Amino acid sequence: MPAETPSDTLLCPKALWDGHHDKPATGVRVRTIGDCIAEIGTGLEPGPGTRVIELPDHTLLPGFIDCHVHLIDDELDTEPMGYQLLKAVPLLRTFLDHGFTTIRDLGSADGALNVALRRAVEGGLLTGPRMLVAPNMLSARGGHGDKTPALAERYGLEVGTVVDGADELRRQVREQCRYGADWIKFAASGGFSSPVDDPLQVGYTQHEMDALVSAARDRDVPVASHAFGDEAVRRAVRSGVRSIEHACLAGAETLAQVAEAGAFLVPTQYAQLYYLHRLDDDDFWQGKADTLRSSYRRHAEALRAHAHLPAASGARIAFGTDAGMFPHAEGWREFATLVEHGLSPLRALRAATVMAAELLQQKRLGTITVGHQADIVAVSGDPLADITATGRVTFVMSRGRVHRLLGASD
Repeated sequence: MPAETPSDTLLCPKALWDGHHDKPATGVRVRTIGDCIAEIGTGLEPGPGTRVIELPDHTLLPGFIDCHVHLIDDELDTEPMGYQLLKAVPLLRTFLDHGFTTIRDLGSADGALNVALRRAVEGGLLTGPRMLVAPNMLSARGGHGDKTPALAERYGLEVGTVVDGADELRRQVREQCRYGADWIKFAASGGFSSPVDDPLQVGYTQHEMDALVSAARDRDVPVASHAFGDEAVRRAVRSGVRSIEHACLAGAETLAQVAEAGAFLVPTQYAQLYYLHRLDDDDFWQGKADTLRSSYRRHAEALRAHAHLPAASGARIAFGTDAGMFPHAEGWREFATLVEHGLSPLRALRAATVMAAELLQQKRLGTITVGHQADIVAVSGDPLADITATGRVTFVMSRGRVHRLLGASD
């Protein structure tokens, strides 16, 4: 259904989890006016012109926040930019339909394309979730973001935002800010999809990371670091980044350092399982780079062994999926994956609401609170008892506008 104009709306669910309490409350209604939450209570009644939406057998929740997505497909990095943008547009609706009312897009190979998408959503040209963006991932040459080194070798053409040395990193941070960056992202380590490096290799020296983060701090822009292994995570933490992305090969002592520093951890665990569970499926790997499969084979045992460490680490965990590495519609599976690896359903839900809003420094998001943004979803069932209910989103309200309403009375 098309998005509607914000109005006076009364939501009547079976239960409400507001992000503040440990358990859902029953019999509580929520009234929204315009794009804000106006009232919360047990005795709320509709007024003249109030739209009443009954949500029996549903739990009302704050809108989900995904802190690590990719709208621009890196496999299209040598295609025209207009085509890359057009391929991304339907994905905005995919996120909304699955309850994600805010996303942080952490960049593409080159071009500030996600900035254009953010602007189009903010201006009402496109329907989509609220967006915060890092235009590109800064990477060393031969590192995770150096997408087609064969082109560089043969034709001198570099694809990716490749930067070496402290001075050039400072300059590129300022370039990202000029594009309109909400965040700066850099590759502290290699990655599984990299053509030439390995997830355990380190992308930058400590001096380079310090220079990058210092330049971002001067512009009051937070930094996210792609980092898989111990040394990369430790250097990134020492440099002062706000979030560590992945850390799937980091040990307990390293994750304890993340917690001690007060940095956020965005584990992106489903993205790893998506490939690990298909290692022996030859059909799945058809058309994919041989290096991707071999890299997951090489690190499969360690990935499985480390999967339970984030839950025990004490780090502030924020929800992020790395959607784009797998189909965007499956991002909700991160909830179940986090619970499978030791988080309680409550902590997993907080990761995608309260903690995610704190990471993104969005004070009016992440809870159902009077005066906050009317970003609200409803799921069939109780996700605190059955976390897979997060995959059964039937109602989505973003900025007070109803974007999805299935199987409910109105």
